[in-house]
Amino acid sequence: MKKRTILLFPDTIKILEQMGEQIKLARLRRNLSVELVSERANISRATLWAIEKGSPSVAVGYYAAVLHALNDMDKDLLLVAKDDKLGRTIQDLNLTTRRRATKKKGD
Repeated sequence: MKKRTILLFPDTIKILEQMGEQIKLARLRRNLSVELVSERANISRATLWAIEKGSPSVAVGYYAAVLHALNDMDKDLLLVAKDDKLGRTIQDLNLTTRRRATKKKGD
């Protein structure tokens, strides 16, 4: 079975690498070993090392499991795309505006 290649933009690769480094630093600040975090997240040590390197081939669920193993840091995932400025702008541009107020019944 051939391994799939993931094509990402360089900026996205840098973001994943930074995220991996931040996960590693969070683990080290908590003084947790690779073995303990990988056991808590129910993943192999190799997968944890790949996450800490920011590997794009690791499933996002594993990233979430590691964040959860680091004392419920998985709630940070709720911040992803929370403030969608571009989406709001596009939505606002597509809203139709009425030229007059609607007539009230009984007037």
